[in-house]
Amino acid sequence: MKDESGLFLQMEQLLSLQKENEIMRILKKNEETEKFGLVLTREEASMLAKGHKDSLQEQQRVEFGQGIIEKLIYCFCDSAFLTQDNYCESLIELQDIFYLYKNETGDELTDDELLELMRDLFDNICFGSIEYLSETCLERFSDAVHAGYRGFIGTQGRNEDAVISHETRWDRELFLTTLQDLF
Repeated sequence: MKDESGLFLQMEQLLSLQKENEIMRILKKNEETEKFGLVLTREEASMLAKGHKDSLQEQQRVEFGQGIIEKLIYCFCDSAFLTQDNYCESLIELQDIFYLYKNETGDELTDDELLELMRDLFDNICFGSIEYLSETCLERFSDAVHAGYRGFIGTQGRNEDAVISHETRWDRELFLTTLQDLF
């Protein structure tokens, strides 16, 4: 029994150290994102680290090495649709979506391809709507991959909106014009 409790304590210490290292790596990204007005607090970095663990468990994934959050931060930090007010929450949701669609596409895309696809759709089709990204665009893309679509190979995940180009989406300019007319 004594050996088991000692081993358990060592495992807890190791996991605590890993979480602390992940938090420090996330906080280090502030040096790059600060110029875009986006900075994470230690508490937010801790939430992202916990979200990483939760996402992996929910999607039944095992990851060796560093998680995706650092690449996710770098990929999305200059998006016009992220603000300091929605930054942490958006990253947590984007991280969940990333792991969901890694599974949904059968790991057909590399991490970088999926991130690039997510960013392209997020900015150019979804206009910053994480819900639309997840529940429409990436779902449609995933369905296309299941049906045999392989046009993403060699594109690094760029310009994949052709797969979902038939998707009906509200016209942003018309919306803004109508909104101005109301006031």
